[in-house]
Amino acid sequence: MNTTNVTINGTTYPVISVNTVVVGTGAASLNAAVQLDRLGVQDLLILTERVGGGTSCNTGSDKQTYYKLSVAGGGVDSPQEMAHSLFDGGAMHGDLALIEATLSAQGFYHLAGLGVPFPHDRYGSFVGYKTDHDPRQRATSAGPKTSMLMFEKLLAEARRRNLQIKEPVEVIGILTRDGACAGLVCLDASQLDAPGHGLFLVNATNVVFGTGGPAVIYQDSVYPTVHTGSTGIALEAGVPGQNLTEWQYGLASIKFRWNVSGTYQQVIPRYISTAPDGSDAQEFLNPFFASMTTLTTDIFLKGYQWPFDPRKVRDYGSSIVDILVYNECVVRGRRVFMDFRANPTNAGNPALAPFSFDELGAEARTYLENSHALQDTPIARLHHMNPLAITLYAEHGIDLWTEPLEVAVCAQHNNGGLKGNIWWESDLRHFFPIGEANGSHGVYRPGGSALNSGQCGSLRAAQFIAARYGDTPPAPDAFAAAVAAQVAVRQRQVDNLTAAGGSHAALEAYRTTLQARMTAYGAYIRDAAQLDAALAEARAQLAAWDTLGATPADLPYALKNRDAILTQIAYLAAMQEALRRGGVSRGSYMVMHPDGELPCDGLGDAFRFVLGDDPLKEELCETTLAPDGAVTHAWVPRRPIPPDDGWYENIWAAYREDEIIR
Repeated sequence: MNTTNVTINGTTYPVISVNTVVVGTGAASLNAAVQLDRLGVQDLLILTERVGGGTSCNTGSDKQTYYKLSVAGGGVDSPQEMAHSLFDGGAMHGDLALIEATLSAQGFYHLAGLGVPFPHDRYGSFVGYKTDHDPRQRATSAGPKTSMLMFEKLLAEARRRNLQIKEPVEVIGILTRDGACAGLVCLDASQLDAPGHGLFLVNATNVVFGTGGPAVIYQDSVYPTVHTGSTGIALEAGVPGQNLTEWQYGLASIKFRWNVSGTYQQVIPRYISTAPDGSDAQEFLNPFFASMTTLTTDIFLKGYQWPFDPRKVRDYGSSIVDILVYNECVVRGRRVFMDFRANPTNAGNPALAPFSFDELGAEARTYLENSHALQDTPIARLHHMNPLAITLYAEHGIDLWTEPLEVAVCAQHNNGGLKGNIWWESDLRHFFPIGEANGSHGVYRPGGSALNSGQCGSLRAAQFIAARYGDTPPAPDAFAAAVAAQVAVRQRQVDNLTAAGGSHAALEAYRTTLQARMTAYGAYIRDAAQLDAALAEARAQLAAWDTLGATPADLPYALKNRDAILTQIAYLAAMQEALRRGGVSRGSYMVMHPDGELPCDGLGDAFRFVLGDDPLKEELCETTLAPDGAVTHAWVPRRPIPPDDGWYENIWAAYREDEIIR
C-alpha cells in the first residue's frame, strides 16, 4: 500500500493504492480481512465510518442465534440437508445454499477458536437448539450479544495481525473501469473543514463491501442509529440488487433499539397505546379479541414467532399483534408500549375474562409452569426467567420496573441485497458485497443463518481474491486518467452542496420524510397503489436533493441522504414490480387487495390481504439502477442445489490442477 497525490481537472487528491480495500468493520468485513491476511494478501486496508458502528456491535435479541450444521449428539445431518433448509424457503439459489451449509462448520469453528464463547458440554460438543424454519437442532448462541462477541474477537484478531484500519471515512462513490471496480471516492471525516473537505481516492484491485443492510431508509428500525448502510452507491455503480423485496420485520423497542422477542413476550406484558403526548392510554388489542385466552396466548407466542409472518395472521395467529400495532402507529398515529408492570386486563371489552393463568393456552401455561414463572406481574416473571433482559434496558436508561417500553414493528434485516456469485463477486468484477449487503438469502430463512452467511461469504471472497486477484493496482496516474470523469461528478456534488450552504435541520427533515415513507408503504404492509405513489414521491425527492446544500461538517450526512433516496427508489421499484407480477403475501410482508380477506373483525377494508400459493418462489428478481435513474428488473430462475458428485479422485485431481477456484 502506498499513498501519493494525483491531479484531476486541476484538483489534487491524495490517492491510496492497495490490492484490496475492505469497507466496514462488522463481523463479515473483519472476517474477510482476517482471512485475506491468513491467505497471504497483506496489501490490505480497512475503511470504516467508525469501528464498532455497525449492526454486529450494536444489535442483538433475547437469544441471538448462529445457525450451522449440527455438530453434536447422535442426530444425522449433512450439508445437502442443511442446504435444503435454506433453499426451500424460496427465491434462493441452490449453489449459494449449499456453500453456506458446507462452510457453516468451518466458519463456526473459526469463531470458537478465536474465543467466541459458544456453549459446549464436558465432552467438547457444541450443543444446539431449534430455531424458526429449522428441522434440526442446528442453532447455537453465545447469548443476547452473540454478534457483539463475534465482532470483538474478530477485531482483536485483526489487530493482532496488525491490519490497518482507517477511520472516520465515508465512502461516497464507487469507481469503475471496463466493467470492473477500480476503487473508491471517500471523505476523511476528520478533515471536512480543511481545504478539499477531506476528499481522497482509493486505487484498488479489489473492493470488499461489507457495509450492512440499508437501515437508513426506514423510520421504524431496530438497526442502531449509527448504522445506515451504503447500498445506493453500489446500485449507482451498476451493481445489481437481488430480492430487494425481502426483509424481516418484527417488534422492537425504539428508544433503545432492540428486538423484543423471546422472554420479553413470553411473560405476557400488557400492550397499551397512547396519544402522541403520552395521554389517553388504551389496551388497544382488547376490542379485536373474543377471549383472553387467544389474546394472551398470541402475546406469548410472539416470543417464539417474533418476525411478522402473513401465514400467522389467519385465525388470530400471533402476527395479528403486528397488524394491530401497525393500525395504532401508522393509521391512528398513536404510540404503542409494552407495559411489564401489569398483566393484560379486559378494559374496553368486558366480554373478555380477567387475566389469569387458567385463561392461558396449554402451551403458554405449560411453559410458564415449567419455568416456575407464575409470579403476579410480567416484570416479576421476567426477573425470574431472564433478569439480564431487565439489566440490558437499565444500561440504556430504561427501567422496566417503573416505566412502559415504547415499541413498533421495525425493519430488522434485509434478506435481499446486492447480487453476488458463488464467490460473492458481483456482476461488477472485483467488487465483493458480503454480509447483509449481499442478497444471498431467500424469502424464509432459518433464524441465525444471517450470521453464518456473513462468515461464509467473506471467506469465499477472500479465497477468490487470494487465488485470482492478487495483482497490484495500476499506477496512480493511469488510475486517475481512467476515473477522472467519475471523480469530477463527486467533486461537483461536494462543491454544489457547500456553495449552497444549508442547515442540518433541513437535512434531517429530508431524511425523516423518506424514512416515514418507507415505513408506511414499503415495510410489512404493501399496497400497489400506495407503492406507485410512494415511488413517485421518492423520485421527486431525489430531484430536490442538492437544493438543500450542506455545511462542510454536514457533507457526510447530506451525501448519505442521496445514497438513501437512491436506495429507496430501487427498493420501492422492486416491490412494485413484484406486485405487478402477481406476488402475494409472503416472507415478512402482506400484500393488500380489495378482494382479499380481512385479518380479523374490526379492521377496515384497507387491511384486506392476499395469501396463497407463491407464484414467484422459483424466481429471483434482479434490479438494476441505470445512470439516468431508471430502474429495470430481470426475473431469473433460481439455480438448483448442485448434486452430490463428490468422487474423491476427481476432486483431488481438479484441486491439484487449481481448477476449483474459478
